[in-house]
Amino acid sequence: MQMAEPLFLEPVFHEKIWGGTGLRDEFGYDIPSDHTGEAWAISAHPHGPATIKNGPYKGMKLNELWDAHRELFGNAKGDVFPLLTKILDANQDLSVQVHPDNEYARIHEGELGKTESWYVIKAKPGAKLYYGHNAQTREEFADMVHGKEWKKLLRTVPVHEGDFFYVPHGMVHAVGSGIMVLETQQSSDTTYRMYDFDRVDKKTGKLRELHLQQSIDTVEVPFKNPVLNHEEWDVGDVHVTQFVMAEYFGVFKLDVKGKGDFEIKDNKYRLMSVIDGSASLTVDGQAYSLKKGDHLILPTTISCYTLDGSATIIASKPGDEA
Repeated sequence: MQMAEPLFLEPVFHEKIWGGTGLRDEFGYDIPSDHTGEAWAISAHPHGPATIKNGPYKGMKLNELWDAHRELFGNAKGDVFPLLTKILDANQDLSVQVHPDNEYARIHEGELGKTESWYVIKAKPGAKLYYGHNAQTREEFADMVHGKEWKKLLRTVPVHEGDFFYVPHGMVHAVGSGIMVLETQQSSDTTYRMYDFDRVDKKTGKLRELHLQQSIDTVEVPFKNPVLNHEEWDVGDVHVTQFVMAEYFGVFKLDVKGKGDFEIKDNKYRLMSVIDGSASLTVDGQAYSLKKGDHLILPTTISCYTLDGSATIIASKPGDEA
């Protein structure tokens, strides 16, 4: 008989030059230092695979489970688990970056490309993102990068709690200071850094490495604002917001204000992160407690489930190209 229970995961933490204490302050995580930037919450990536916390696969890494029990994931194709969920705490601006598509990343980096998205958990007043650029041609983009015309090149947008941003490969972007986001992305750790505010890495005493040519190679020119297929509906007392359903993933917010009975009809596993409140998740007559900071996967062996409580959950599922 196939297992029909959720998989809870233990996050992996990464220290960053721009990190802070927000992951501890907001979620109570036991972070490694006061410069912790990322919690890799649902990850099978070799740079930080998460560990299963419960059930018959307790103690296994998610990448090991993907390799050994593909039936839990609808017998999905692909060598690697395709998605990665993170929480980022930007105590300072992140570097301004561009990410490659699958083909460029496969040839040059040996891994997936990187399309990502951000749900804004917290944002200080006046916070902003770097999101897009103003160059009209690749040549103009290269000239502005090499000339360090950052104010002229970079677009910024104001940010508020509850905002959602989709960041396809090829988009110039950076999370700004004072922002905490839940990031849903392809499982890739490839980043092309084009501008880092001339920061010195205290560990090395040097400026951090830049990847100007790769950024120029992979940027989309001219910039186009992504069109999102936003939809909203109710499942009982749960209000569901679909932020995006795209080639690599779909991202949803579940505002749980009571009870909702869900059916899964597409044979796709679900990733869930509880970012506020608490609720119960019932599967096959078994109730599981969900609290703020929990991260879990509903494998494809689960065809229906019930949520009940008062919570905010960010959920995702693989897209058709994942």
